[in-house]
Amino acid sequence: MSCALALAAALVATDPAAAATPAPPPASLATEPLYAEIIARAEALHDEVAAFRGAGVKGAPKPWPGLAGVKAQAAALSELDMKGHRDLAARAVDGDLKCILKGISEDLSRKIEQLETATTGADQDAALSDLIYLLDDNSGVLLAPLKPPV
Repeated sequence: MSCALALAAALVATDPAAAATPAPPPASLATEPLYAEIIARAEALHDEVAAFRGAGVKGAPKPWPGLAGVKAQAAALSELDMKGHRDLAARAVDGDLKCILKGISEDLSRKIEQLETATTGADQDAALSDLIYLLDDNSGVLLAPLKPPV
């Protein structure tokens, strides 16, 4: 059989619908070291903030001797989120995710500031709640599968 006949036979046997099927969505970034570290830090910080918050704060804000450490951890996490943003921008992997990481990076310092300036127990509880949600988002967006390119 000549090469041309073999190619023709292969093309006839090929299902065109299978060739048009899009590739499966890419895996999440969670297995890459930078993003695995972001997830681990966000989850650990989430657990620490949630443990302090407990059942909520009533009256005056509760003193938190560990707040300086939480602030330092949040700053380090913010830097990692920004590093992730820059990495994704350079790789052109996922436009939404890179923007989300940048937003989380910027919001972490704002949430810590709200926590530090809380003058009532209700303000402190709201700041703690907001920080917990932000940390949930931080790990959740990296654990989700990436969107396929459009």
